[in-house]
Amino acid sequence: MRGKFIGVWSETWREIWTPLIDDEDVPEDIFCELYRELAPVLKAQPSVENLADIIDNPAQSREAFENITADDIAGERALVAFLEAAHPALDDFANDALSNRYFNLLVSFINKFNLRYDLRRPCSLCPTLSGVFASLVRDLRAAASQDAHLDGLMKEFEDAIRDLRTDCSDGRIKTCIQKQMNLLEAIGRRCPGVTGTTLGAICNEVGTWPHEKVKEAMKSLYSFASDYPGIRHGGTPASALRAIEMRDMIAMSILLAGFTPYLSDQFNAEIVYRGA
Repeated sequence: MRGKFIGVWSETWREIWTPLIDDEDVPEDIFCELYRELAPVLKAQPSVENLADIIDNPAQSREAFENITADDIAGERALVAFLEAAHPALDDFANDALSNRYFNLLVSFINKFNLRYDLRRPCSLCPTLSGVFASLVRDLRAAASQDAHLDGLMKEFEDAIRDLRTDCSDGRIKTCIQKQMNLLEAIGRRCPGVTGTTLGAICNEVGTWPHEKVKEAMKSLYSFASDYPGIRHGGTPASALRAIEMRDMIAMSILLAGFTPYLSDQFNAEIVYRGA
């Protein structure tokens, strides 16, 4: 999932704005209105005087709009605010036929570039579950890259995932689970106030849990990795109900990643959900 609009802003001219105006009935000063909505989300916002000069001139407003790059925009959340605001602006400027055309072009754009949003009427960009999870993993990778030890553990975990491409044996799957547990343990040890060295002890110290049962769930997963033969330790052979399978790799990877925000203060849940 490519995820963010900000990463494909340069494609919007060809995919959204050019098709939007490709009709003789569209007024030539449409970009006056669009630039008016875009200006507030720019890093360097034009002065009141400069903005007035731009939006009073159709040719100048189109040129100014077309020259905006992703680096000029304040961020993903700001860009989403503009894309949502453009819909009522077009509706007020022309008619619902134009705003509906814009809505449909935006839907096609999201689908084509596999972005992290669903578009709901009238024009609300809602993060998807897959988008939120992708954002969490992306932020985990970014946080790990700031620390040499965490970065090494993150790469080991990702390498273990890649190794399953050629060998998805139970031994390789156990390695994936072990590497992810090692990563979570190292992340948790960096949480303020934590002195424990094992994931079980860390869970008792982080103080981020909304309910005791959530903490117990994480500790139970840690106990599973410690007790199942060949993951973290020799384990207890009699405790294994069956051999580890790919379903366990998928389930454990998702479950363990989901607990990461409880074990670190490096995640902003609002940014994970909506973007920076």
